[in-house]
Amino acid sequence: MYLLFSWRYFKAKKSTNAINVIAWVSTLAIAVGAAALVCVLSVFNGFEGLVRSLYSSFYTDLKVTPSSGKVLVLSTADLDKLRKIPGVAAFSCVAEEKGILQNADNQTTQVFLKGVDNVYASITGVKDHLIRGQYNLGTVDSPNMILGSGVEAALGIYSDRTIYPLTAYLPKRGVPSGADPLQAISESAIQPVGTFAIQEDFDDKYVITNIGTVKSLLGLKNDEYSAIEISVAHPAYLLEIQKAVQTTLGKGVLVRSRYEQNASLYTVMRIEKWFIFGLLILILSVAAFNMVGALTMLVMEKQKDIQVLKALGAQDSFIKRVFLGEGMLLAGLGTILGVGFALLICWMQIRYKLIPLQGSSFVIDYYPVKVLGSDIAIVVGSIFIVAILASWYPARKASLEKVDLRS
Repeated sequence: MYLLFSWRYFKAKKSTNAINVIAWVSTLAIAVGAAALVCVLSVFNGFEGLVRSLYSSFYTDLKVTPSSGKVLVLSTADLDKLRKIPGVAAFSCVAEEKGILQNADNQTTQVFLKGVDNVYASITGVKDHLIRGQYNLGTVDSPNMILGSGVEAALGIYSDRTIYPLTAYLPKRGVPSGADPLQAISESAIQPVGTFAIQEDFDDKYVITNIGTVKSLLGLKNDEYSAIEISVAHPAYLLEIQKAVQTTLGKGVLVRSRYEQNASLYTVMRIEKWFIFGLLILILSVAAFNMVGALTMLVMEKQKDIQVLKALGAQDSFIKRVFLGEGMLLAGLGTILGVGFALLICWMQIRYKLIPLQGSSFVIDYYPVKVLGSDIAIVVGSIFIVAILASWYPARKASLEKVDLRS
C-alpha cells in the first residue's frame, strides 16, 4: 500500500517546480554514478582478463618447485606417479637459472635461461606468440634458443637473421669456495632462431632453450630439475589436483597454482579495482544526497496529506515507509537508466572498439571490457543503501508530523 502512495507522489504534479527539478537532478546524478561504476568495473575486469590470458600463455596451471634451495630432485618413479594422478594432463620438466647473454659485438644483458623439454610447447602459449623465426630448441650438441622481444632489443639483433650464435654464461654448481672464479662460470654458444612477445615481464628477461643444454651448464644430474610445470585437464578441479600432487610428491616440494605464482600482481589489481569503486561510491553518495532536499520539500508540500493519513489511522512507520519508498523510486529510476546506459556503452565498446588505447606498445589497441553480473548486483545494492541513508531523515521527519487539521 505504501508503495502506491509513493508512486502517486512521485508522478503527481508539484505546486513548486523546484521540487521536480531537484528530484530529476537527483535521479540524473544517480544514473551518471551508476553508469560510471558499471563501466569502470567492467574495464578493470577486461584488463584483469587480458592479464590472466597473457600470464596463462607463460605460466602453467600448476608449478612444482623445491620448498628450499634451487634444485628439485625427482626420480623416474616420482615422475611416473605424477603422470598417474587423475586430472594431470601433461607436465614439462624445467631447468632455469639467471645468467648473462652476450652477442658477437660483446653486448651483454642479464636473462633467465630456461631449459624445457618437448612437452613445454603443448602446455604453454609461447609457441603461439612467436613474432619472428621458428620454435626449434635444438639439441645439447646443437642448441637453439628463443628470445624474449625485450632481450632481443637489448642485444640489438634480429633472432632470425643472426649468423653468429650468442654466448650464455651461467653459474656452475659444486665449485668450492676460494677456487678460480672462472671455474665457477660455464658457457655455451647457442644459436637464436626465434623471438616471442607475450608480456613485458617475460619478454625482457626470458630466453628459452632445450633442457639438456641448461642442465649441462648448471651441472645438474639426470634426476635434478629446477621445476615441474603442469597442465591440468579440468581447471574446475584445480584445487583437488593441486592437493593430490602435493600429497604424491611429499613435503619437500611446493605446489603453486598460476594465481599463487603471481599473487602480488592479482592482489594489486583487485585493490585498485575496489579502491576506485569506493571512490566512485563516495562521489555518488554526495550526489545522491540531493534527494534529502527533494524529499524534504515534498514532505513540506504534503503536510496536510500526512495529517489526513494519520487522522485516518496511519501509523508513523507507514508514513516513514511512504517517503522511504519515494527515495527508492528516485534511486531505482536512476539505477535503471544508469545501468542500461552503461551496458549499451560496454556493448558498443566490445562490438565497435570505440575508445582506443593510446600508444603502440600494447597487445590490444582498445580498452577491453568484461561485464559481470556480480558487479552490477554490487553496484545496485550499494546505490540502494546510499538511497536509504539519504531518504531516512526526510522520511523520519514526515513520520513525526503532528496531526493538526484546523488550518
